[in-house]
Amino acid sequence: MFRSLIITLSVSLLTTSSILAAEAIKAPPEPSKMKSIFNGKDLKGWNGDPKLWSVKDGAIRGETTEANKANGNTFIIWEDGTLKDFELRLSFRCNATNNSGIQYRSRHITEKVRNQWVVRGYQHEIRNQNKLPSVSGFIYDEGGLTGGRGRTCLVGEKAVWKDGAKEVTDTLITAEEFTELFKLDDWNDVIIICKGNHIQHYMNDRLILDFVDGSEKALLSGILAFQLHAGAPMWVEFKDVRIKKLK
Repeated sequence: MFRSLIITLSVSLLTTSSILAAEAIKAPPEPSKMKSIFNGKDLKGWNGDPKLWSVKDGAIRGETTEANKANGNTFIIWEDGTLKDFELRLSFRCNATNNSGIQYRSRHITEKVRNQWVVRGYQHEIRNQNKLPSVSGFIYDEGGLTGGRGRTCLVGEKAVWKDGAKEVTDTLITAEEFTELFKLDDWNDVIIICKGNHIQHYMNDRLILDFVDGSEKALLSGILAFQLHAGAPMWVEFKDVRIKKLK
């Protein structure tokens, strides 16, 4: 009887897991009147180190090599405005030797820096990896601008920051599901939606992160930029970059 009970509980848990796995939250339809902010031909409207950033096959490409290294983390900055409430959509791909990122609601730092393209603030991590937690999509506090919180909210977390700490309230995607969702060595689609202090990240049409930042240092406006990380040689590409300001 005891063995039968264990089997029954195991089957029940498997069934529950299957139900939870089926409850993926899909991305909303793309809204009308989104604005393309990269023309696919040149870097007009963007400002980055010309030795490291270029356009290749219709994509913004950042690349470092042994002979052409980045002097510290460096960025290519969108020059045509700041972001408050917005929806950003784009596709990216990169290699596995290093990481990159999408900066939003961030600050261009010009004093006591190693190069003239330093950006700090919220970062949507970019990595060519599919094993949690070190994957594309988590929020990183680049440069410690929001209080030195590092990996502020991880992929799979629905969370809120309050009273000086993060409270995780739900799981949005499992490690196994993310491994299937992410496309190694290929293009992946990203959606970032910010409304007030509520931030959502979508990967390949699925919600992977939902964060309400109740910190006193939460960022409610700032610039958009893409990162090239210092260190090992790497490349990263971004295409179909479009945005809609919601406020």
